[in-house]
Amino acid sequence: MKRYLILIAYEPGGWDRASEEARATFFEQHAAFSAFVAEHGRESASAALDDTDTATTVRHVDGKVVVTDGPFAQTAEMIGGYYEVELPDLDSAIAAAALLPPSYTLEIRPVIDVT
Repeated sequence: MKRYLILIAYEPGGWDRASEEARATFFEQHAAFSAFVAEHGRESASAALDDTDTATTVRHVDGKVVVTDGPFAQTAEMIGGYYEVELPDLDSAIAAAALLPPSYTLEIRPVIDVT
């Protein structure tokens, strides 16, 4: 099994504009994803993230720590959550990600062991 992090990006405000039917479909798609992962591997962790206006960015500038409010980059989409999963291979991770809502942009990255 290999570990993958699936980052979920979407346009801010989409949930607020979604109908009740669209929200129900959203939950069904996440349930289908979870069922696929449970059948083919396992989910290690997952979480939804608060909006980017709650972010704090820490940088090192000229030997000093600089803390600013907001995300590290201004983008049209925001990272809104993630799944860490263990699946046999990248093809399985792609198949699982394809079950998530189509309004998402998904980035799949292998998790590497650095120890």
